[in-house]
Amino acid sequence: MQDNQPQSELVLIAGISRGQDNFDYSMTELTELAKAHGDTVVADVRQNLDRAIGATYFGKGKVDEIAELARANDATTVIINDELSPSQLRNLNKLIGLHVIDRTQLILDIFADRAKSKAAKTQVEIAQLQYALPRLHPSANKLDQQGGGGGLANRGAGETKLEMDKRVLNKRIARLRRELKEADVGAQVRRVQRDTNAVPVVALVGYTNAGKSTTMNGLLDLYADHPETKQVFEKDMLFATLDTSVRQLTLPDNRKFLLSDTVGFVSKLPHHLIDAFKATLAEAANADLLIQVVDYSDPHYPEMMQITEQTLKTIGIHDIPMITAYNKADKRPDTHYPELNGDQFIYSAQDPASLHQLARLITKHIFADAETHTYLIPFSEGQLVDFMNRETAVSATDYTDDGTRITATVNAAQAGRLAQYLVTES
Repeated sequence: MQDNQPQSELVLIAGISRGQDNFDYSMTELTELAKAHGDTVVADVRQNLDRAIGATYFGKGKVDEIAELARANDATTVIINDELSPSQLRNLNKLIGLHVIDRTQLILDIFADRAKSKAAKTQVEIAQLQYALPRLHPSANKLDQQGGGGGLANRGAGETKLEMDKRVLNKRIARLRRELKEADVGAQVRRVQRDTNAVPVVALVGYTNAGKSTTMNGLLDLYADHPETKQVFEKDMLFATLDTSVRQLTLPDNRKFLLSDTVGFVSKLPHHLIDAFKATLAEAANADLLIQVVDYSDPHYPEMMQITEQTLKTIGIHDIPMITAYNKADKRPDTHYPELNGDQFIYSAQDPASLHQLARLITKHIFADAETHTYLIPFSEGQLVDFMNRETAVSATDYTDDGTRITATVNAAQAGRLAQYLVTES
């Protein structure tokens, strides 16, 4: 049989160290990003500079070294560990003579490959077009090289075509943003409905591949109806999924909450993507509780936590209570788990005992304002009885001549809805 799988591309990665503490980590991360794109890294070139060279990013000697090393290793693409200016990108492509892309383009390509839902595809396309806008160049259009006239006439034609291309892209971006906004209206309506029903929202956030989806699937197995139909995609790779998944979990006492699994973060996440994915990250922005999932087995986990917290600030998420959940403790033989210290929780998403304790910690936070009261619901308000049985933790039910007497644990919003039926003890 013929193998139709795409062949892995051989790539060389290269970057500049300006003395930053996390440079080695960022280069390791670039290797992982290339692997996530299906590429094989065959060489790694680094240069120490106080600042990048304006025209070529690297010094001339280093550019020559990259070109020679890439060809010696049969690399077809060179990936640079920063976002390059349009002129740097053009100059490096010309001087190296191979396909050169920057870190931003690589991440955009990965996102484009992984986007499944219409919203995710729209968000990625917006980011791609914003990235492409300043990189449009007349020489990239073959039509601009045609025609009998030279000099100013030909240059003017090229500039006119360039402006036309920019207008086309700007119109496309505007249309896609309208579509995204219309799609987000539906999500806002669903969020309002959830608020009306007083269902708390918990959002999993964190570095890509920290185990958010595995954690969500583990909790679904324990607390969701028909969990096999609600599992989210998980795989050991960066950016395995881009779509925010929201699932309802029901605790043993019948109290419910919504759990969302958001897109993962990475260092130097392109600002185009952060802007485009604000709609997707709205679940986190509107959450009652955040759980930052950390890959505790990775020696770089402190940097990952810093990246997550910086990204949350960038997208305007702050002042939301957070649990820091150190996952993959099973990969650290010297570590005892599950272990809780305040809101710092060491666990393994593969361990049911860990997940039960995580659920108890979540419950402690989102139902901190819960109170137990007795209510007398008139028989004419049967929908309220249904609501209490469905959404609150009912501990006792008694049918009297005056109505249904129910003792239940409720949150503040539910208590407000039921206040007129509260039984006051004399």
